[in-house]
Amino acid sequence: MTIDDFSRRSILKAAGSAAMIGGFLNAGPAAYEQAPAPAQEETPRHKIRFAVIGLDHPHIDGITDTMRRAGGELVWVYSDNAPALAAFQKRYGDVKLARGEEEILNDPSIQLVCSAAVPNLRAPLGVRVMRRGKDFLCDKPAVTSLEQLAEVRRAVKETSRMFAIFYGRLESRATLHAGELARNGEIGKIVQTIQLAPHLVNEKTRPDWFWDPALYGGTLCDLGSHQADEFVYFTGSTSAAVTMSRVANVNHPHRPKFQDFGDMMVQGSGGLGYFRVDWFTPETLGVFGDERTFILGTEGYMETRKTIDIAGRPGGDHLFIVNGKGTRYIDCKKLPLPFGSQFAADIVNRTHTAQDQAAALLAAELVLKGQKNARILQNFA
Repeated sequence: MTIDDFSRRSILKAAGSAAMIGGFLNAGPAAYEQAPAPAQEETPRHKIRFAVIGLDHPHIDGITDTMRRAGGELVWVYSDNAPALAAFQKRYGDVKLARGEEEILNDPSIQLVCSAAVPNLRAPLGVRVMRRGKDFLCDKPAVTSLEQLAEVRRAVKETSRMFAIFYGRLESRATLHAGELARNGEIGKIVQTIQLAPHLVNEKTRPDWFWDPALYGGTLCDLGSHQADEFVYFTGSTSAAVTMSRVANVNHPHRPKFQDFGDMMVQGSGGLGYFRVDWFTPETLGVFGDERTFILGTEGYMETRKTIDIAGRPGGDHLFIVNGKGTRYIDCKKLPLPFGSQFAADIVNRTHTAQDQAAALLAAELVLKGQKNARILQNFA
């Protein structure tokens, strides 16, 4: 990384430009549309046995619930985080406590291992899991260095096992529906994605590793993982390069290693991308952050408001589309989330429907390169 003097006004100017985009969507009447819900809850089609290793982030609950709803049987858990382990056992009372990682890896009936360990430990664990003949599913960031990424790709190729990453897109109905509309040509050829991803720092609850980039990967590697995944998803890029990346510690001088702001620009084989991540969400908002994604096409554009429509409609999963047919608002709350059932089927059938392996790792590569080469912004005016 290099050090660069940076003015606070530059950040505000970039944020203001994005706000203008959002403002366009507030102009004029919009037709209301309810995205259709399935006629009934889908019954799990496959049964798998899975285990959990590493409980250092509460996202593990969402991962575990997703696989259980999809027909997964939670068999084992192992963690050296005693408070988190106690909470996990209370939530999932029938899970067996393993004496160590090896007890799980030695169980031939276990098909999948899930993890939300400290981020820098996830990829090495995944490699060990795959080399023992099991698939792996973990929280983001799944990889915190380019060296780890090379090891993951090597293990995937040599074992034919899956290294899946539970990106936020997989839990966003609005994002998934926007992807379907984009694939159907509703806004023409995709030109660019712009993503704004503010987060609530919630400082008092964070563990020590949260503040150290060597352990969590840095803010672009961590928060930016979701945005890189969406860029690959919407543009269909199979290769991409980082053209600009920056990080800063704007408001946490008492946490000198921490980065509370970052942004990146990317250029892919299928389009362009820009995203900004930060830890400045006010506690009064009521959600972790007002996440927005803008998808520009040659014949229209879309916006997703995933978590909240501030001063507007209740809840999350809001989708807006403007194209030759007019302006529409689509309520996506009732749409299903297919990842769990698709991934269970992939494990059984050795397919790749739920997540494209190359695309998932390309997203990881982009944020790793962005983080590694980011300018460190200092001397805010």
